[in-house]
Amino acid sequence: MENFSNFLFMRSEVSLLVVILILLVYDLMANKRGMKYFQPVAIALLAIHTLLHIWPHEAGTAFGGMYTYVPMAGVVKTILNIATLIVFLQAEAFNSERMNNKKGEYYFLTLITLLGFYFMISSGHFLLFYIGLEMASIPMGTLAAMEKQSKKSAEAGAKYILLATFSSGIMLFGISYLYGTTGTLYFADMPALIGANALQIMAFVFFIAGIFFKISLVPFHMWTPDVYEGAPTNVTSYLSVVSKGAAVFALALLLYKVFGNLVTQWQGILYGLIIVSITLANLFAIRQKNIKRFLAFSSISQAGYIVLGIVGGTAFGMTTLVYYIFVYLFSNLAAFGVIAIIENRTGKINIPDYKGLYTTNPLLSFVMMLSMFSLGGIPPFAGFFSKFFIFAAAMEQGFYILVLIAVINTIISLYYYLLVVKAMFIDKNEHPIPSLRTDSYNKASLIFCTAGILLVGIFSIFMEKIDLFSFAMIQ
Repeated sequence: MENFSNFLFMRSEVSLLVVILILLVYDLMANKRGMKYFQPVAIALLAIHTLLHIWPHEAGTAFGGMYTYVPMAGVVKTILNIATLIVFLQAEAFNSERMNNKKGEYYFLTLITLLGFYFMISSGHFLLFYIGLEMASIPMGTLAAMEKQSKKSAEAGAKYILLATFSSGIMLFGISYLYGTTGTLYFADMPALIGANALQIMAFVFFIAGIFFKISLVPFHMWTPDVYEGAPTNVTSYLSVVSKGAAVFALALLLYKVFGNLVTQWQGILYGLIIVSITLANLFAIRQKNIKRFLAFSSISQAGYIVLGIVGGTAFGMTTLVYYIFVYLFSNLAAFGVIAIIENRTGKINIPDYKGLYTTNPLLSFVMMLSMFSLGGIPPFAGFFSKFFIFAAAMEQGFYILVLIAVINTIISLYYYLLVVKAMFIDKNEHPIPSLRTDSYNKASLIFCTAGILLVGIFSIFMEKIDLFSFAMIQ
């Protein structure tokens, strides 16, 4: 029989819910002067929440096994917390006059999506998993459409909601067939009941198609550039890191723990999608002029690299996957932080606009350069180590051709990442972007991201701490 002690295993969810409720009451009660302090209050509360749960606690279950906590899930939640904290530090646009009436809604909705991701990665039952997915998806569409005066923002929200609805329906269709063929929705009970029969394979394909939409793997990717371009930049950065990181970990959890008997089938599916996603995304990224669309195709390519950690089905693969997400958050949020500063002050979002940026904004150019180098996998930056380890995990299981194709694509990706660096440092511009000043929160976020890019790869302690929990995760 359940007792209240089971809620101790859900301490991170309960703590985040308390933060959400405090911010909701603050938003309802504060006057116009009090709302000026909404951002620092939100940052402080999220920082306290992150510090309280920075180290994973013991494994356990709640609600009859529907909720399952393992230490690796705690590590991923901490990574998502850090990413969300950086996004809040960069939330300058939502503190401006044009967005002032939506300040509270932005922070509230963002944390609701984070809570949904928590439930996704700690679910032990498909019903709770689906609830978490919808809790994250619906507010995300609202966030994408939050800038009402922008037609592109409205379009981004509509596209995200419609495609999320379709993918969710396909996923639910797959879950219904899994339930029909096994008689249960509990992750722990399913492996013994799932075989390689045609109906269950079809159910599996329908189910993972919904998750592939979240990860933006080809051919479920075409919403990504449009939504990234149209949504407010701060929302785009959150979507590119937190949503992707949670979905990839959830995919790994389900493939290892539920669909282990279908390993031959899902390895073949992932093998093909990794190649297609990395290759097509690289080819389309080269053609982009809008820097947000450019990073959208970059994120599709990065998703392919992240999934490399899953394909082998090993503890080391899980370690490299989580480590890659950790590195990716610093690299991607550094780039989006610079883009947001420039867009909010000048409205410029095209790569040619960045020509000569170094002459007027050397520090912003330096941060963007480090971000591009890390995303491209240039040593000694953190992105190089994340790619090296994830390639090693795939090679360990004999996927030599797959790794070779990924390495070739990494070399191709260097071309388009260096185009941004070339524009900032080499190309001449008679009228470059003027010198820009930013607030202390943005400065702190860029310093934090820069430190992550420079130090996370060099100090092995991060990889070692993640590796502590990987073996137990896949058993």
